[in-house]
Amino acid sequence: MKKLSARRRHPLAALVVLIFALAATGGLYAAFAPAGEAKAEQSSSQSLAIEEGKRLYDVGCSSCHGTGGQGTSDGPSLVGVGSAAVDFQVGTGRMPAQQPGAQVPKKKRIYSEHETDQLAAYVASLGSGPIKPTKSQYDPSGADIANGGQLFRTNCAQCHNFTGEGGALTHGKYAPGLSDVDPKHVYEAMQTGPQNMPSFPDKVLPQQEKRDIAAYLKTVNSKESENPGGYKLGGLGPVIEGLFAWIFGLGVLILVAIWVAARTAKAKKS
Repeated sequence: MKKLSARRRHPLAALVVLIFALAATGGLYAAFAPAGEAKAEQSSSQSLAIEEGKRLYDVGCSSCHGTGGQGTSDGPSLVGVGSAAVDFQVGTGRMPAQQPGAQVPKKKRIYSEHETDQLAAYVASLGSGPIKPTKSQYDPSGADIANGGQLFRTNCAQCHNFTGEGGALTHGKYAPGLSDVDPKHVYEAMQTGPQNMPSFPDKVLPQQEKRDIAAYLKTVNSKESENPGGYKLGGLGPVIEGLFAWIFGLGVLILVAIWVAARTAKAKKS
């Protein structure tokens, strides 16, 4: 039998094979390299945030909370409080505190949002804790305001008043008013339980219910909310309204009685 002669390859065949090989290699690189690079960049960015946060912490926080966040006689431990607690305390200006006391008041914030994120990254690296929420978690748009009101009256009104006006507690402590508080900070307060407030983790109060409460407060206790009754009088309800009517109403009646008596006496003399 005649042997079949070997087929002659086209001169460009090798070039075509090389192009396909390079294309396949590029496809594999595109599929795997960016994810790895993105992960590496994210890790590098996180490490940088922690490093910068530690510098800020050493200057502004370590004198009270200790060089490693372990706490001192002047400040509690920050190990395990999480980034949400830092964002709340620093974002509302409560920290750094002006002086120790029964209650740390809200004041003008010292650190920028970027610096607050760096501080939060460092403290979060000391131990796992509640994470700073995303906007979708606390955004009041589309939340159930009626359900939020019911939840607030059940869980929060005992201290904050049923419209969030605040109230007195024991030994110089108080539940602060919630007028125009950022919904993010409302959500974080429920997550972390700052100062005298109990915490409401997701197992106790799910994310959606926290969002409903934030939406309720934004509706009833913000500058945009309407009060059809006129003056809120602290939002304390019929007790304060009755006291107002008693004091001012009785005062007006006394003044009228004095005026009538004076006029009567003058008329008798004349």
